[in-house]
Amino acid sequence: MTDVSSLSGTSREVASKLFRARAHSVEVEARPRAEITHKPRKFNPPMPKHYYYYLMAPAIAILAFISLYPFFWLIIMSLQDVDIGGGEWIGLKNYTKLFTDARFIDGWILLAQYSVMCLGLQVGLGVTLAVVVNSSKYEKYLVTALLMPMMMAPAVAGLLWLFLYNGTFGWYHWVLQSAGILDSASILASADTAMYAIVLVDVWQWTPLITIIALAGLKRVPRDQLEANMVDGASPLRNFFAIILPNLYPVLLIAVLLRFMDNFRFIDSILVLTGGGPGSATKILPVYLFEVAFKFFKLGRGAAIALTLLIVTILLGKLLVRVFEKPQGGKG
Repeated sequence: MTDVSSLSGTSREVASKLFRARAHSVEVEARPRAEITHKPRKFNPPMPKHYYYYLMAPAIAILAFISLYPFFWLIIMSLQDVDIGGGEWIGLKNYTKLFTDARFIDGWILLAQYSVMCLGLQVGLGVTLAVVVNSSKYEKYLVTALLMPMMMAPAVAGLLWLFLYNGTFGWYHWVLQSAGILDSASILASADTAMYAIVLVDVWQWTPLITIIALAGLKRVPRDQLEANMVDGASPLRNFFAIILPNLYPVLLIAVLLRFMDNFRFIDSILVLTGGGPGSATKILPVYLFEVAFKFFKLGRGAAIALTLLIVTILLGKLLVRVFEKPQGGKG
């Protein structure tokens, strides 16, 4: 091959023209230009955040109206003497009268007794049933059977148990009378047994809720901790209190709060079974509130009772949360 440097001047110019590289702009190589000068149009472009707020605004406005408006109107009514004929502004007299109202105070006492018995039995039986169902091979069928009482309306459940408690043809009454626990009087007709009767109805219907929630909590108990304790020689009872129960505290808090709030507002089955009787043996505070507001139409006084009940419910709910959070704090 001939060396270019050995060629003459004219030949060198001809060779450089034949073999020279095509010149490229440094700018073009560093920043290549795209063939498409505009972006294609998207069929579903992302919406700005405020667009979703606009979509939620009507629902939020409706929810605020149906919840906040009655709440503020309740406060206004509690400061008035309201009945069918009209209202008169009386300030805090409705609240001051409650402190001297014997039925109001008795209603709180009966409500406390009713709630403590219901919650104690429901949590105890619910957790026990959850442990039994969790270790059974028929879990699906047992869960289905447990859901049946919950699916029944409280008023319908009250009618069912009203027939079972009937002193003439009630099956439960016949069983209790045959066992010598009851005399000829119905269990609902005695002031000594009526409270236990309505507690039993509530326990029968809502213990499955505690069971289902506790069963969900049992599924998240760490198996390695249980197995480690069993290797160390721990008994099943010790495993329950040392491992299972601490892991159930969060779900039990939810269950207890749900049932606690329900006990403070559900009166359907009580109205069907006893109507607050016999006498005032089962006239818990929500039943007394129903009578004052919707039987005697003392709406101002009823609003004061309802607002007091709401405030106490919130305070007791916060207390329950702290009680259930203490074991977790000690554990950490």
